[in-house]
Amino acid sequence: MLREQDLHGIYVPIITPFDEEGEVDAASFYNQAYNLFQDEIDGLVVNGTTGESPTITKDELGVVFAAAQAAREAAHVTAPLIVGTGTNDMRSTVRKTEEAGKLGAEAALVVVPYYNRPSQQGIIEHFRHVASVGVPVILYEVPHRTGITLELDTVRTILDLDGVIGIKDSTPNTQLVTALTHLGSKPVLCGEDTLLFAALQAGAKGVMSASANVETERFVQFIRSFERGDAEQSRQQFDELLPLAQLLFQEPNPAPIKWLLQQQGVIASETLRLPLLPITESLQAKLAAYI
Repeated sequence: MLREQDLHGIYVPIITPFDEEGEVDAASFYNQAYNLFQDEIDGLVVNGTTGESPTITKDELGVVFAAAQAAREAAHVTAPLIVGTGTNDMRSTVRKTEEAGKLGAEAALVVVPYYNRPSQQGIIEHFRHVASVGVPVILYEVPHRTGITLELDTVRTILDLDGVIGIKDSTPNTQLVTALTHLGSKPVLCGEDTLLFAALQAGAKGVMSASANVETERFVQFIRSFERGDAEQSRQQFDELLPLAQLLFQEPNPAPIKWLLQQQGVIASETLRLPLLPITESLQAKLAAYI
């Protein structure tokens, strides 16, 4: 099980490759996971939003999680495996978190309930039930996807729950990480890729970066420079990565990442599941420099 003190460094929410018929491509998933582990990431998130989690069935999750375990073993690393289990229904989220624990997940990434716009107290109770499952929980705050913003007191209350070990912060600025750092809260991982360096400076313990599916070694070097205390080198490395991160979110994630990985020969197809579509020719031309 992942512990609070282990939550640092760089975690990557891995894409879920599909074949041209739209079925899970376990071999391509293995290739991508193995590459990520070889580049010495600190943890892997399976079935996150970048993994198109709303479209993934229970059986498919079992397939990709087994591939992640096999890749980790082949790479001879111990980086934890985290599974995205959050929904906007408490019972469904509890069930998915229990299932993740049975698969062997070291933690669950649980998004704030989306669409139904619950009260702050309702969100707290949602996480209270999920945290009671026994699988360590990472709170995922991403207002532009959920349609609701957590108040600071709500975040603090959730982080104080037994079983909640930290937060992925995908808010559009560094105000939350700054406030939580000042209050001495549990670890914060920055999930807003264009703010990674600023968030680390503000007190984040690490990052959970979709962009790090590509140019992974460079993202790892950026984190390691910061961890060594070399802020200037880290800033320079991040500044060099920022244009790529911006391009990867110019169209809906993970379409740009999948196109690039397919062009690099890591996965067999850029196929996505509707309503997501492949990227435009205009974005392809911009990303071609990274092939």
